[in-house]
Amino acid sequence: MKARFTDKVMVITGAAQGIGKRVAELAAAEGARLVLVDIADYVQGVAAELRDQGADAVAVLANLETWAGAEAVMAEAQKQFGRIDILVNNVGGTIWAQPFEHYTPEQIEKEIQRSLFTTLWSCRAVLPYMLKQNGGVIVNVSSVATRGLMRVPYGAAKGGVNAMTVNMAYEYASHNIRVNAAAPGGTEAPPRLTPRNAKEQSEQEKAWYQSLIDQTTEHSFMHRYGTLDEQAEPILFLASDASSYMTGTILPVAGGDLG
Repeated sequence: MKARFTDKVMVITGAAQGIGKRVAELAAAEGARLVLVDIADYVQGVAAELRDQGADAVAVLANLETWAGAEAVMAEAQKQFGRIDILVNNVGGTIWAQPFEHYTPEQIEKEIQRSLFTTLWSCRAVLPYMLKQNGGVIVNVSSVATRGLMRVPYGAAKGGVNAMTVNMAYEYASHNIRVNAAAPGGTEAPPRLTPRNAKEQSEQEKAWYQSLIDQTTEHSFMHRYGTLDEQAEPILFLASDASSYMTGTILPVAGGDLG
């Protein structure tokens, strides 16, 4: 099989673990030149492992909840490789799981910053480079949790990701820039190296989280969580030329749950 990403420069955010790390591993095996971005320094180990396997990979530490962080990442990618062909916006994820009336204003803001602004800033920061080279591909990682339980702020953030995906696709199609989103459902992954919420859960919080898990599996026709490969492969499909006639699409990857 022909490697889909030979000499393509791919920026992957949230690449230290989980779906982002698996996207990086699979893309590296198909020839991508990688800029791996994360707020956690574990990402440096991921880049080192891929370099040991012969990949061209660099790690960049950044807080993508800020414009300055996103702007610096894209500038560094351009400096390292001279272009940016593909951006995979993978940062995000539920921090809390609870009925909406229990969220504090601070928690709501944090959920939006983590799961919307990281993508919004990164898309804005990459555009000048893609416009200058007259082309590029953006894959945003959304979620089917836009319809679900215990995650109103997170669902709102991912609903925003869906909206910006379609609007950007419409606005930049004439510039040869494609913008799509994959919307994962529940995903089996190793325990996080750094918990999103380090505070020990109360019994009530555990029950709320269990209701989220139950809803996730019940709404999937397959009644199970997906694997990392089952999430990474659709993302890479959207990033590849195999999806060259697709833009503005939100692709659910949740065993039949459309979100």
